[in-house]
Amino acid sequence: MAITAKMVKELREKTGAGMMDCKKALTETDGDLDKAIDFLREKGIAKAAKKADRIAAEGSTYIEVDGNSAVLLEVNCETDFVTKNDQFKNLLSDLGKHLVEQKPSSVEEALQQPLHGNGDTVETYINSTVAKIGEKISLRRFTVLNKTDNDSFGSYLHMGGRIGVLTLLEGTTDDSVAKDIAMHAAAVNPKYVSRDEVSEEEVAREREVLKTQALNEGKPENIVEKMVEGRLGKFFEDICLLDQSFVKDPDQKVKKFVADKGATVKTFVRYEVGEGMEKREENFAEEVMSQVKK
Repeated sequence: MAITAKMVKELREKTGAGMMDCKKALTETDGDLDKAIDFLREKGIAKAAKKADRIAAEGSTYIEVDGNSAVLLEVNCETDFVTKNDQFKNLLSDLGKHLVEQKPSSVEEALQQPLHGNGDTVETYINSTVAKIGEKISLRRFTVLNKTDNDSFGSYLHMGGRIGVLTLLEGTTDDSVAKDIAMHAAAVNPKYVSRDEVSEEEVAREREVLKTQALNEGKPENIVEKMVEGRLGKFFEDICLLDQSFVKDPDQKVKKFVADKGATVKTFVRYEVGEGMEKREENFAEEVMSQVKK
């Protein structure tokens, strides 16, 4: 029986499962909608879909390095307990290996790719893990970096993966230097590598704020401009990696530390689990009880 887009859409609406999973279910059941629903339930996919409206703002970051490629990814779940689950840890590892090998351009593309050595899509694999663990789990984001033989990766996971940083330095093959920069970025949370990356609009907005502050402080107009330029330096120190005091040696800037090693910072990526996401309001006792009941 020919499987139409309308049939796939109807099954998706009833189960919340992914498009490819719905198409496979309909194909396996010769287009029988009820049997297709049972097929998805048996696979644990429909069960996973029922959890789709839950808030998953916990989770972990993970880094996989393979030769000249590396990936930093974030996978979310509902409670911090799940991050200690071996199945969740295996999921992180499998996703890391897949992403660094296949290098998809987006999460959406990654979800539809066949998982190496598994036979299912990445989306199906995640959903099967959801069915086993009993919580909503999702691949939120990832960044793949590539280097040459003369560059180095620095990877650092803080607090068991609550914060993950991946750095790329050129001009050195010493991974320990790159890791030091990753640890610095984890601690200080810069937004940019250097001042060159800060947009003119952002600088202009900050300059205007600083000017208004100085005038409100009653400073004479003839020295306000000089004060603003001085305070802009502090602004750049707050957001630019190279302008910051190095955490391991506050007497020198990151720029000097890296330069003394004959290297330059090409880029960095920093993920903090759940940043910018809605958090579930639930106290610790309730969270423990919810786990016990499962």
